[in-house]
Amino acid sequence: MIPALAPLPSVLMLSPESPYPLQGGGAFRIASLLHYFAQFAAVDLVHFSDSGREAVLPPGLVRSQTVIPLPAHRADVLSRYLRNAGRAIRGVPPLIDRLAGHETELTQALAGKHYDLGIVEHFWCAPYREQVASVCDRTVLDLHNVESVLHRRCASVSQGLVAAGQRRFAVCSERLEHKMLREYTMVLATSETDVATAQALAPEAHVSMYPNAIPDVAIPLAEEQPIVVFSGNFEYHPNVDAVDFLVKSVWPEIRRRCPELRLRLVGRGDKFIRHLLPSGLEIETTGAVDDALTEIAAARIVVAPLRAGSGTRIKILEAWAAARPVIATSLAAEGLRYKESCDLLIANDGPSMAGAIAGLNSDSSRRAVLAANGRKLFEECYTWQAAWRALDANPVFADALTGNRYTEGSDANRR
Repeated sequence: MIPALAPLPSVLMLSPESPYPLQGGGAFRIASLLHYFAQFAAVDLVHFSDSGREAVLPPGLVRSQTVIPLPAHRADVLSRYLRNAGRAIRGVPPLIDRLAGHETELTQALAGKHYDLGIVEHFWCAPYREQVASVCDRTVLDLHNVESVLHRRCASVSQGLVAAGQRRFAVCSERLEHKMLREYTMVLATSETDVATAQALAPEAHVSMYPNAIPDVAIPLAEEQPIVVFSGNFEYHPNVDAVDFLVKSVWPEIRRRCPELRLRLVGRGDKFIRHLLPSGLEIETTGAVDDALTEIAAARIVVAPLRAGSGTRIKILEAWAAARPVIATSLAAEGLRYKESCDLLIANDGPSMAGAIAGLNSDSSRRAVLAANGRKLFEECYTWQAAWRALDANPVFADALTGNRYTEGSDANRR
């Protein structure tokens, strides 16, 4: 008699967005966890959606997909400003508010189900812990960044009412982080820096590091052009501020010293930065692109001029994967394993960044060394397969997915 096969472990993933298409840091991180668990578990994906449509996923990746539609809202700058003003008055962080109020739909979607493990993506979905924990033996909150740090840093580079709103959101986020992080069996953070920050915010929480990563890809075939690329989602405040810094403090000097260079801003949300782009400075935008890596691979130099943000930057990993030399601020490179002047260059102010760009522009051999070193670091540390080593070694995942259970009344079971 052939023995019956043991049932696959089961995993629930709740996400504020679809992991596909693979565009943006959030999608890459969600997809990396989805592909990891799909190797040996039955995964049910529940995700919110502005369009209300199911994501087009690789065949066989999930057992089921449930979409929770989000109510329509206006995406113009004024409407966003007014919404956030109201949220600041009420003391509710923007994306916590955007995703709130769907407890009944989520409860109905999960009725009658049971999972060994529940993964909640982004702090924005953290308030749904009760609904997820009701059907999961263990719950994991995956922090893409630390929201209170993000808002505090955005406040530091903003002015007036925008700065005041960001400070308000920082305080509200910190209060929620202190409360919610400790309620999960485990919290994942993108770097040791964020692990320490999350642990300080909620000392009772169990926080582990899981790095951002992207799929292991070959170096794209693209002919180098005399362009400097900055890629990102330009609906995101730190990227808008980075464009403002780049255009005002860096690019006029580059036009004087390297008139052959053009600046290309790659990514969706270009309508939010057009007002920052003066004429006559050789600056172009692409809007949303299907393949950011190929756009990046055509660059002579990639820059990451961020002055605000949290977590680690996918844009740097993409540049390393494309074997392109990178110049970044210390904040943009925060949390990544790199050696300065070996894997990338650090420049924290306008003159330093302009000097670094001009220097690399005239030194093809140094560009080649930085590009090769960055590609090597990507292969060693920042492919999905490399990042998954942190999950393989994590006892919470090992216990949850091999049939072990917490005993009733244990501290972990209460979380």
